Amino acid sequence: MTRSPALTRPQPPNLLTDNPELYEARFPDPDRLAARWTEDCLRRHGAGPRVLDLGCGTGRDAAHLHGAGRTVTGADLSTAMLAHARAHHPGPTYVTADLRGFDLGRDAFDAVVCLDSALLYCHTNEQLEGFLSSCRNALAPGGLLVAEMRNGAYFLGRTDLLDAPAENEFGWQGAVHRSITTLTVDRTAQLLRRTRVWTTDDGSPPVEQHSAWRLLFPQELRHLLATHGFDVLDLHDGPGPRTEPPWREGLPLGTAADADRLHVVARLREPPGC
Repeated sequence: MTRSPALTRPQPPNLLTDNPELYEARFPDPDRLAARWTEDCLRRHGAGPRVLDLGCGTGRDAAHLHGAGRTVTGADLSTAMLAHARAHHPGPTYVTADLRGFDLGRDAFDAVVCLDSALLYCHTNEQLEGFLSSCRNALAPGGLLVAEMRNGAYFLGRTDLLDAPAENEFGWQGAVHRSITTLTVDRTAQLLRRTRVWTTDDGSPPVEQHSAWRLLFPQELRHLLATHGFDVLDLHDGPGPRTEPPWREGLPLGTAADADRLHVVARLREPPGC
């Protein structure tokens, strides 16, 4: 595997990704809704069995897809997440890779899956180009790209997610963990920036963390995909694994791209003459 330059740099500490069990406690998914939605997309569009889950995190979704009969590779930059995935969600092959530029073999996969806004960690145009070029190289002709993410179009004229900090608390290992999350839009960089302050009732000092997602708009995404040889099959705002109401099998696909989540399925064009 060719390692991208980003892999040679130490990753900044992150309370959730450095503590996978805490991550799963904060974001429980006992019904594997995200993975079942993904499997529905793959099955509906006739994807082959070889799947790459980019940004696989704790491995929950990768393991579910493996259990559905697919040959799954889970890729992530977090060594803690990968160690947790291997120990707690076995079945897939887990590897270190940076979605902004990776090489896991040419035509090695029938589908690339990128859930929970992982694609939006490509902040710059260059990083987006690296992601799509790497996917094109990794996919067999006719392979699928399935992605689920925040929808940049939602923030055109809307401020409900920006007006006040969001507060959350949950218990884990005998302590109450609380977070206060503030979102701001950096229009020049086209980023949604997040500041999250963590506190616990065990006397630990507060932890402040910063992250950001690229805000992509539906037509911008269509253009990027087309430029890299993909035909968009589905592009809509729901239902999906993180919409309200959430996806369930048999629901018709939406026809708009207006809500706060965006779902896309695209197929890599086969070379002429195939």
